[in-house]
Amino acid sequence: MHFETRAIRAGQEPDPTNGAIITPIYATTNFQRQSIDQRDGYAYSRVSNPTRAAAEQCLASLENGKYGLLFASGMAAEVALLGLLRLGDHVVCTRDVYGGTISMWKHLAPQRGISVSYADLRDLNAVEGAIQPNTRMLWLETPTNPLTYVLDVRVLAELGRRRGLLTVIDNTFATPYLQNPLDMGVDIVVHSVTKYLGGHSDILGGALVFNRDDLYEPLWDQQAIGGAVLSPFESWLLLRGMKTLAVRMRAHCENAMAIAQYLAEHPKVERVLYPGLPDHPQHTLAKQQMRGFGGMIAVYLKTDRAGVDRFCRSLRLFNLASSLGGVESLVGYPATMSHEGLTPEERAERGITDNLVRLSIGIEHVEDLMEDLEQGLRRV
Repeated sequence: MHFETRAIRAGQEPDPTNGAIITPIYATTNFQRQSIDQRDGYAYSRVSNPTRAAAEQCLASLENGKYGLLFASGMAAEVALLGLLRLGDHVVCTRDVYGGTISMWKHLAPQRGISVSYADLRDLNAVEGAIQPNTRMLWLETPTNPLTYVLDVRVLAELGRRRGLLTVIDNTFATPYLQNPLDMGVDIVVHSVTKYLGGHSDILGGALVFNRDDLYEPLWDQQAIGGAVLSPFESWLLLRGMKTLAVRMRAHCENAMAIAQYLAEHPKVERVLYPGLPDHPQHTLAKQQMRGFGGMIAVYLKTDRAGVDRFCRSLRLFNLASSLGGVESLVGYPATMSHEGLTPEERAERGITDNLVRLSIGIEHVEDLMEDLEQGLRRV
């Protein structure tokens, strides 16, 4: 079946008890057992729940994966992956990466005796140089947050396989509609379903999707025993959101391309990073690897921090907010929002300067969005 059909049908057969077309919200903690020896079926919602199972099956299908596990947040899903590592293990992580991921490596990984090195994963020599004898995991994110750099997933997955590494990728920005990393050789895909998969800024959740049978039991343990599971109601909202993922992503991509082109020509803009623009450093790779360029744009304004503040506060349709991927347009300031946990030196090293803003392009009418940006830029 095609993507659009699977988004609406996978894991969502009519309810066998009454024929309901929409998967019910099973807001129950317990399930009646048929005997004291029962081992299959549902028993307790932390361990498994029919609404969550439907959402897990649907998302796994969209990622062309065998297994899907849903968590209470994107960070809960990421932290679950620490359970695959052991005392003394080392991780190589892409340098341009979500600030919450950096916080995990900085604060939680050391508690478990896990170390991390950051490398520019666009440079294979830098990747090879960062790998140590005790390296166990290669952590990718593409397009990256916040600078939208694009990594060569197939090449990095092959390098990881050759070196015996577990390859993980955060696919939140792209979504399974635009790219399927498991098909490119990656071992585990991570999502913040809070973003595009939910799509309406009304849920908090995370996911892991994978094919390897040997990973199912240890990751299921992290979910079920760790207990940070997605609630039945939020699982239901996620199912509803994924039904329209394809049509929403097409609209996000169309709007983002038009706005990126507009901003690239604007005299108040220093630089625009959007994979769909021909001058993006990985534009050719993005065309080969993705089915569209997404809805995220990094913009360097020709101003200082005060000018950026005036710009952000003057916008009417672009709400100043921390998240992304909803139907509404948002503007973010990475230095004090998504990447505020970094030191000024760490931000500078990553190109997160005081004049950088991150735009999450929604699906409003593009002319209205451009008019809002134009009046905001007049205040820069």
